[in-house]
Amino acid sequence: MKKISWVLIFLPAYLHAQLTVETIMQDPKWIGTSPSGIVWSYDSKSIYFRWNPEKNSSDSPYNYVLAANKISKAPYSTGKMADDIAAGKYNRLKTKICFTHNKDIYLLDKSSAKISRVTQTAAEESNPVFMSDDNIIVYTSNNNLFAWNSASGETKQLTNLIKGSAPPDEKNASEQQEWLKRQALQTSSVINRRTQKADSSKAFLDRNKEEKDLRKIYTGASEVQNITVSPDERFVTYRLYQKNDDVQGTIVPAYVTREGYTKDIASRSKAGRPDGKYSSFVFDRLKDTVLQIITDSIPGLADEPQYLKEYPAKSKDSIKQPRKVYIEGPYWNDDGSTAVVDVFSLDNKDRWIMQLDATTAKLSLLDRQHDEAWIAGPGIAWLEPAKLGWLNANTFYFQSEATGYSHLYAYNIKTHTRTAITQGKYEIQNAVLSPDKKHFFILTNEENPGKQNIYRIDVDGTNKIKLTSFTGGYEMFLSPDEKFVAYRYSYQNKPWELYVQSTEVGSRPVHVTDKAMSDAFKAYAWRDAKIVTFTARDGAQVYARVYEPKAGTKNNAAVIFVHGAGYLQNVDYWWSYYFREMMFNNLLA
Repeated sequence: MKKISWVLIFLPAYLHAQLTVETIMQDPKWIGTSPSGIVWSYDSKSIYFRWNPEKNSSDSPYNYVLAANKISKAPYSTGKMADDIAAGKYNRLKTKICFTHNKDIYLLDKSSAKISRVTQTAAEESNPVFMSDDNIIVYTSNNNLFAWNSASGETKQLTNLIKGSAPPDEKNASEQQEWLKRQALQTSSVINRRTQKADSSKAFLDRNKEEKDLRKIYTGASEVQNITVSPDERFVTYRLYQKNDDVQGTIVPAYVTREGYTKDIASRSKAGRPDGKYSSFVFDRLKDTVLQIITDSIPGLADEPQYLKEYPAKSKDSIKQPRKVYIEGPYWNDDGSTAVVDVFSLDNKDRWIMQLDATTAKLSLLDRQHDEAWIAGPGIAWLEPAKLGWLNANTFYFQSEATGYSHLYAYNIKTHTRTAITQGKYEIQNAVLSPDKKHFFILTNEENPGKQNIYRIDVDGTNKIKLTSFTGGYEMFLSPDEKFVAYRYSYQNKPWELYVQSTEVGSRPVHVTDKAMSDAFKAYAWRDAKIVTFTARDGAQVYARVYEPKAGTKNNAAVIFVHGAGYLQNVDYWWSYYFREMMFNNLLA
């Protein structure tokens, strides 16, 4: 839900003897230990997570086996491998997983549980994906793509992106240089014979090559980003980022250091800095051509944001120019016949979902989202990658705040129709498509902006089933076979714990961990603060958390805290991101 101001009201009455500022500000281990980093095993039989019930200096990997209902400590290497496998990619048949582990590529066969090593190099390999041919895995190494064929065992390089500029002999010669070459050939029979011999030899070798040389693509001083390949291996797309050299960073001094001397910490540049430049390209491996994706004709790109109306005329004229954008994707359908891209303006006012014709590098508009304040929100962009994927060969799904609330939509590229999968005055705060692409598992706040629950819904928006019932907040983790959902759950005065339950209707949750609250934490009578609403001057409903004084106390005193940080909500029924402020609020009350 957008544009909600938050107000916290604290009504002091007495100071609890057990709670002090020193207690609040100490290492939070005294509160207890909450599980984090939840991932499922690939066979859906167990859950791995990080936990620290022993109050060690750092968390350790743990494993919960569903059938035995048992938690045990796991070796670090086992937990790391489970994390890496969970981040891997499946083949089309869902029988294999390719993944990165310790900077190398591995392959897991689910039926045999056998893990095979694909690479073993000093270089860092990453981002492995299966192609349409399930025998082929493509991965990234040193900003280039490589393809490994499991059937033949062969590895081939797909791209040859080279940092820097082309050497002089590979650049286009000037007209004067070409004239000098022609003159040398005309005036020297020796040079002429040598040139003819060299050209003839090169032509013979080129005709008899088994494979032609990889095209050299020079990227200058730009940073290579987001290099991907189409499922049929034909089209490679990549993005170049050229930073603005005029941007000045900020320096933050570190006064407390091991050496005893103050050090400077290089930090981010200031808000309002000049943006760098992004450009995206398509390398057609079949035609051996490189085309830039031209964004100048994107609808609304030259529209002036409304805030410029507040600028003086001269300042406004100096700013007036087409806005800069960057491209995420492409997102290919399973058979590799169609690709869509996400285009975002750097001023965060617009998002365009567009179809990419990879053969011409041209874009066509499918959906535009515009907000004079900020394009962001659950499943849209900014704090997390946008939710966008394919339901079938012709229909993709995405999230949009077209109605003012983030909801799921489906778009058919054949009929060019957009259909709302969910709708109402609430938002989809997380959405996970089931492996069989028949259901979404969604996390919503439809009952109350400060309450969450998990639902299962068909991809056409029908047969919506509520799976959870606790009042509070959830973080959702669907098992690979979609038969179970694990979740972290918390209440406003109870930190996060781990639960798991079946995705069948009417199933009951199993409480996995129970160490989020220590005895010391439970000894204090933490208030179950009331959440109320009142109407602001503009008619909007403002949500507030109220900490009431001790019964019978009335001194007409109050502390009011006004908070507004966009999507970082603080008036809700789950464990606060600002947990120290929550404890201080109890102290004030």
